Amino acid sequence: MKTILFSLLKPHATSEPTKVLLHHHHQWRGIAKVRLKWVKNRSLDHIIDTETDLKAACLLKDAIKRSSTGFLTAKSFADWQKLLGLTVPVLRFMRRYPTLFQEFPHARYANLRCFKLTDTALLLDSQEQSIHQTHESDTVERLCRVLMMTKSKTIPLQSLYPLKWDLGLPDGFEKVLVPKYPDCFRIIKASNGIGCLKVIQWPKEYAVSELQRSKEGGDLGDEYRKFKRGQTVLAFPMNFPKGYGGQKKVRVWMEEFQKLPYISPYEDSRHIDPNSDLMEKRVVGVLHELLSLTLHKKTKRNYLRSLREELNLPHKFTRIFTRYPGIFYLSLKCKTTTVALREGYQRGKLVNWHPLTRVREKFYHVMRTGLLYRSKGVHLLSPQEILLNSVESESGPEESEEDEVGAGDECYEDEMSNLDSEGSDED
Repeated sequence: MKTILFSLLKPHATSEPTKVLLHHHHQWRGIAKVRLKWVKNRSLDHIIDTETDLKAACLLKDAIKRSSTGFLTAKSFADWQKLLGLTVPVLRFMRRYPTLFQEFPHARYANLRCFKLTDTALLLDSQEQSIHQTHESDTVERLCRVLMMTKSKTIPLQSLYPLKWDLGLPDGFEKVLVPKYPDCFRIIKASNGIGCLKVIQWPKEYAVSELQRSKEGGDLGDEYRKFKRGQTVLAFPMNFPKGYGGQKKVRVWMEEFQKLPYISPYEDSRHIDPNSDLMEKRVVGVLHELLSLTLHKKTKRNYLRSLREELNLPHKFTRIFTRYPGIFYLSLKCKTTTVALREGYQRGKLVNWHPLTRVREKFYHVMRTGLLYRSKGVHLLSPQEILLNSVESESGPEESEEDEVGAGDECYEDEMSNLDSEGSDED
């Protein structure tokens, strides 16, 4: 069943060994850690909630396209609810959106319900495929950079595939993308027989983190030049929840953290003391970079867990998210744990829009149109009318609405400690 919904990957790569950079500076220990209360961000929770449905609809759309019959039966997707991250049965979910999924009885079994894509869904899919082709080089770079952060420059396909939607990889990219770039990727088999994607080349221009790139130009260019000469360190953007800014102990802690040397996620980290504050800052940098490479600047915690060893992350790395609420936001919406990059959103909106996220926004508008008009004969509307009449999706509160510090019931560390155990939510 899962093979209908999810496709596999195949790599082509023999990556050159990473240039080992030794850090001879003092690896700080003992920065005082401050216990911070959990502060709910309602606008980010709303985005995570709505995009869970959007992602599920996109995955179902791809599954229908892959089907040899051009449709899916209700029986075939009956057990996909958890796989899709839905809180309702898949049949009920698909019936919510008649602008995307057209229901009809099976030709042989009248009681068996089937679903195919509407003309509107096919139109949006054609736009999506066009963007995948136009921005293919960007996709290749993003995939290379994810692989370049790992110790072996290799990621098991089963660990990479759940990130497909977040990274903006085309459906079936093991067939349509990887074979086109044999100089970049190679599909290999690990010693345990598991298929893996390996990066072959080591383009120096790719090994520059998003944080470094953000400091290169404009008013921050001088700061980056000083960093390159070793005269200063790079600081992570901080956007604390309401109430934290006035806390002196939090400001002092973050100032000490920012003064630590910035370690690029593309550098070899094996020579850093795993128990040092410097390693903690390096881990923050890796997670910051990986989230920066996602289109929506967020992903599920468990997707990152499957890459933990390859990225050289600590076993209980969730504590990094909760310890730095100015950089990350950890959400428990939709019965799962999602981590988002705070700087990726402003006033309840994504800051940097990739062309693919624009198409997905259209997709969500069409979903909302079907939800609102399904009792009014939505099937009578043409695809163009549906796109024109699509209501704008709710983007949550204009401001990043959060409860004040102190309003939470538990400390971050106490609230999230039970999430550090393996398999505490769905894969």
